[in-house]
Amino acid sequence: MLKRFLFTFFIFFTFLSAAQINQGQLGQVSNRFEGNVSDSLNYREEFKVKLSDKTHFTDYKIISYKNDSTFIDTTLNISKYYKINYIHKDNFEYQEFENQAQPFTTLSYNFKEVSLYPKIGASAKHFNFYEVEDINYYHVPTPTTVLAYRSGIQQGQYLDAFFTFNYTRQFNAAIGFKGLRSLGDYRHVISDHGNMRISMNYHTKNKRYDIKMHIVAQDLNNEENGGLTPVSIVNFESGDPNFKDRARLETNFTDADNTLRGNRYYFNHTYKLWQEKDSVEARKLSNLKIGHTFNYERKHYEYRQGSASRLLGPAFKSEINDDAKFSKLYNEVYIDFTSPYLLGTFKVNINNYNFDYGYKNMLISDDQIIHSGLKGNILAAGAEWQTDMKKFNLHAKGSTIFSGNLNGNFITADATYTLDSITSFSAGILSNTKSPDFNYLLFQSDYKRYNWQTTFKNQSVNTLFAEIKSNKWLNASAELTSISSYSYFEKDEETGQAAPKQYDGWVNFMKIKLGKEFRLGKFALDNTFIFQNVSEGNEVFRVPQFITRNSLYFFDHIFKGDPLYLQTGITFKYFSSYYMNDYNPLLSEFSIQNERKYGGYPMFDVFINAEISRVRFYLLFEHVNADLTGYNYYSAPDYPYRDFKVRFGLVWNFFI
Repeated sequence: MLKRFLFTFFIFFTFLSAAQINQGQLGQVSNRFEGNVSDSLNYREEFKVKLSDKTHFTDYKIISYKNDSTFIDTTLNISKYYKINYIHKDNFEYQEFENQAQPFTTLSYNFKEVSLYPKIGASAKHFNFYEVEDINYYHVPTPTTVLAYRSGIQQGQYLDAFFTFNYTRQFNAAIGFKGLRSLGDYRHVISDHGNMRISMNYHTKNKRYDIKMHIVAQDLNNEENGGLTPVSIVNFESGDPNFKDRARLETNFTDADNTLRGNRYYFNHTYKLWQEKDSVEARKLSNLKIGHTFNYERKHYEYRQGSASRLLGPAFKSEINDDAKFSKLYNEVYIDFTSPYLLGTFKVNINNYNFDYGYKNMLISDDQIIHSGLKGNILAAGAEWQTDMKKFNLHAKGSTIFSGNLNGNFITADATYTLDSITSFSAGILSNTKSPDFNYLLFQSDYKRYNWQTTFKNQSVNTLFAEIKSNKWLNASAELTSISSYSYFEKDEETGQAAPKQYDGWVNFMKIKLGKEFRLGKFALDNTFIFQNVSEGNEVFRVPQFITRNSLYFFDHIFKGDPLYLQTGITFKYFSSYYMNDYNPLLSEFSIQNERKYGGYPMFDVFINAEISRVRFYLLFEHVNADLTGYNYYSAPDYPYRDFKVRFGLVWNFFI
């Protein structure tokens, strides 16, 4: 009830804000482009606001949790088209399920992120979950509202309403709510998600004290149908017109759903103990500051089913109600020293991580004892160094656990050379050792075969990477990754149940990614390609050998005075066939299967994107070849990808 009230409130509030815009006070933003516009900001004019006479677009700042700043971008480009989905991210390296807000099948992996601590698990539920690094902070000279809308599958839609304002030059607040409900074509796949986030940042006039904080509340619910039955798979793949209405196809489950709920309270604040004074602004001043990061988070994962299914094995109860809870309290204290004598910034920290993961009761059976939970208190320390030397940027950091219930460490180093404003080269190395996620170590269920407590070893990841970023030449990256004690889920071919496993050998994985856009007049061809190879460990680590996406489109301003900017074209996506991982709705995880290969089918989308003032419209004719190239398109085993759909979306920026 609260979620629906907030959803209605934000719709009303943002439209009320829009109604207060005085067009005489706000000039237009030119959306003309020069050269490659994949991520560029090419504004020709400034916002004209009475309060400050002139407000430039660079004054509307987005600040990441790492304190990197970008600007609110109201332009239309091909990368915006790739991100018009419910997670607001380019999903090229994933395969979406039929209904939106269902999981994604991962087609390619990225091992460049490092951490010390395991997560709750249920990784398939976290695609639409806002983590700490997903929350931004803002600085805007005038109140700013953003509305993002997209139609759902069969019935439903999502709306992301966001509003931010500066009360003073030092204090900014932001509030947003994303609500989604989508029916889907197949039986029992309703998605019902809600994400609320509130952020604030403040600094004193002398910038000695700075604080950033946010509160996030999330409720992600999905009906789970377990995929199509064997008979329905035959009817689907045959193309029988009697089953073009997908609701006629029977599914394995009719009364199951899973839910992930989470609340987080986070803040990071710093105080400068000392700062060198210098009248030359161009000089990088020395300073010494102390900081503190606080993060308290609770998560709750639940799987419910009205009656036990034989596909998941025997059960203790006729009605299934699995419930896992996880909470963590993280505190970090650090000292940050910037000085030319250190050639940059040096930071040392010590942190405390307290976790509580578990279930209501201990489980005692004939062959094992499953404890009710895992609890621990961990102390870790780390250091970080970063410097800019003309065109070079060097960065290194490391951390290790020295006390507590878990072990882990990481070290990473990278260097970047910036040739000019559009070209840079970077390379680095990392090593990360940590515990597998908690659901590998301990899991309880009303299904008898989904109960375990393991003694898995830490998983180690070692990666070498290099990258070239150049809109003029080529965007390219390469990664070489070796993993020891790789943890995964495997589906038993006889029983059909999934269980946690750990690989004794090494997994060696290579990934090369290339991207380039070619232009001729008012036509463009945007290309992205990934080549992957698993030289060792292919029996437990599965990816398609290559993935490609190619968009051929026309772009131009339409009508006299250029009031409308148009992009229209066709996108082709394809990935090679492989033993695609199986989706398990009880665990909300993917598992290895060896029964059948999937993939190798083309997907064509026709799109018409348009921009009028600060409104971007997206009309998508999705999977137009669905009835022409065979009914072998799947997102996961037993889960067909969506048929031909017409989708509409828009993003609307308001500047009061």
